[in-house]
Amino acid sequence: MAQPTEQQPGRKQSQRVSARERIQEAQQRERLAAKRRRRIVVGVSIVAVLALAGGTTLAINAAGGDSSSASAAAEPTALVVPANTTGPDGTVIVYGKADAAHTLQVFEDFRCPVCQSFETTNGETVKKLADDGTVKVEYHLAAFLDKNLGGKGSRTALAAVGAALNEGVDKFKQFHDVLYANQPDEREDGFGDVNHLLDLAGQVPGLKSDAFVKAVTERTYAPWAKKVADAFNDSGVTGTPTVKLDGKPITLFSGKNAVTPEQFTAQVKQAAGLQ
Repeated sequence: MAQPTEQQPGRKQSQRVSARERIQEAQQRERLAAKRRRRIVVGVSIVAVLALAGGTTLAINAAGGDSSSASAAAEPTALVVPANTTGPDGTVIVYGKADAAHTLQVFEDFRCPVCQSFETTNGETVKKLADDGTVKVEYHLAAFLDKNLGGKGSRTALAAVGAALNEGVDKFKQFHDVLYANQPDEREDGFGDVNHLLDLAGQVPGLKSDAFVKAVTERTYAPWAKKVADAFNDSGVTGTPTVKLDGKPITLFSGKNAVTPEQFTAQVKQAAGLQ
């Protein structure tokens, strides 16, 4: 009588082990299936990106991949200063006649929507004052909104601007204006995509040389852009946009509205002693 009693638990235990093994096998099959599905999704995604980018691997890497090689391509370490710069480490960009008697300092961040408002209303006025020799314009460019909002749009745009500056000051100014005319919402990081920046550069006649495209794609001027942003941080200016004429602040807004071109010009001429 004892023997059957001893055998019965053995059968139940065998059944429990068998059930547990079936569950483990099913779980393993599901893990393998999930892994295969992830491979398929990643493969399709890569194909789609390659199709959109025309197979330009460097552009995909510069747009922020996760691999170490992509990170290395996106963030070069060698400081290359573009042509047509001035100031310490080439961190200042001057537009206008070098012998102009007065200097208009403009402090901006490419992701700053208030800067866009200023540029929309008075950007052409600034250009006119520089073109007619009333002032030369010093651009001091920032990238602090990347830290405040997240992303890399300010510094990526700034590095691309370095590539434009290397092509010529006029090319810089035109690209600068195109970026503000096509500024994404500040909460979005549209300028963090080098392919988008290259598309916008197509609006500047003659800008997209092979050298420009290579410099933007490989982020050649990223270390320079960091130097420029650091110089802004050390300038004592606490917000953008800020504009000064020979060190004297210019009022840019009346309430919520930008001052008119006439009001802006009058302030500049008064500060310069031309009125």
